Amino acid sequence: MNYVVQESETAGIPRFDDLDLSPVMRRALKHAGFETPSPIQAQLIPLALEGEDVIGQARTGTGKTAAFAIPILEQLDPLEECRDPQAIIIVPTRELADQVGRETQRLAHGVPTEVAVLAGGKDIKRQLRQLENGVQIVVGTPGRLHDHLQRRSLRTNNVWCVVLDEADRMLDIGFRPQIERILRKCSKDRQTLLLSATLPPTVRKLAESYMHEPAVIDCCDKDIAVDTIEQRYFTVSHDKKLELLERLLERENPKQAIIFCRTKRGTDRLHRQLSRTYPACGSMHGDLAQRERDRVLQQLRDDKLQILVATDVVGRGIDISTISHIINYDMPQDCDDYVHRVGRTGRMGRDGIAFTFVVPGEGDNLTSIEQRINKQLKRDHFEGLDPPATVVAAPAAQEAVKKPAQKLNPMHRKVTRRRR
Repeated sequence: MNYVVQESETAGIPRFDDLDLSPVMRRALKHAGFETPSPIQAQLIPLALEGEDVIGQARTGTGKTAAFAIPILEQLDPLEECRDPQAIIIVPTRELADQVGRETQRLAHGVPTEVAVLAGGKDIKRQLRQLENGVQIVVGTPGRLHDHLQRRSLRTNNVWCVVLDEADRMLDIGFRPQIERILRKCSKDRQTLLLSATLPPTVRKLAESYMHEPAVIDCCDKDIAVDTIEQRYFTVSHDKKLELLERLLERENPKQAIIFCRTKRGTDRLHRQLSRTYPACGSMHGDLAQRERDRVLQQLRDDKLQILVATDVVGRGIDISTISHIINYDMPQDCDDYVHRVGRTGRMGRDGIAFTFVVPGEGDNLTSIEQRINKQLKRDHFEGLDPPATVVAAPAAQEAVKKPAQKLNPMHRKVTRRRR
């Protein structure tokens, strides 16, 4: 398959008014507060309006939802003319499905548009009623969309556009069979838009099988770290992490912060501890019922929570612009998780700051993250909270313990492993 690499001919477009959009869409964008298209919007929208298949490489927080929603909304037939879905947007998580559904409705301001969100954990009877009554756009997770195909409640005869949002993530968590079945059920003449932060072989293979000569646009900066996000780290022993967190929150007084933990149990424990001092503190992890997860996210959006303690269930796809601080209380398990955690702040060019707690034995993890984002994190410090191995020895004894300290200190990172 030959990929057509689309040059950024439209990158200089200063306003949405310069795109070939209808007056009603321009009014909707103005109502939603959109003024200047982001790079992914400026490049993808014209191609999508021409009916081309497009692969858009863009990270979260770049405005990619509007990039595919705008051209879909511009081309929808009225519900009176077609009561079956015309576009299907496939996303990896329930939270992202809700978010994309809301954003699509917001961009449809002034034009009655039926959007159905089909995701697990939601009332399936309500979904069945929506589909029966008629919808124009379906946003859903692969598993629930597949369920509706098996029930024959989701009709795909009139689907002319399929969007695969965060395709790399969906393939990572094993949704390829469901995605392929959905694509096979839709017309071969459909338009396919694929959005992905990365283009690994699995994503390219999917594109080769189900897309027709797609244009490829790359809106990812060479440096993964967002320029507006300041990133720092602390070295700390396990038994001092809570004290460090409390002092950090006192110093920073964040408008809104997400604190990431590795486990559900750890999330619950830290939430209980912080709630004694911070009443506006919530928690979220995979064991919570969907209704409770929705409630917590809505509290965060409504500015009723100052702190959210969470696992990586909110590491992708949650777009809340008021998040000012990210704290990695537990080091993420891989570099991609770090990128997506940190990406919850600094949304759409806003300022943000991220802190990572590094305990003895995790020095190499920190080095890997720095190599991945092509940037060295700044070290932060609170007096008395460094792990013992990082305390500088007295000058007289320093030479004698120099080599053992380098060998045993888990925070030590060899120069040869750093970014050159």
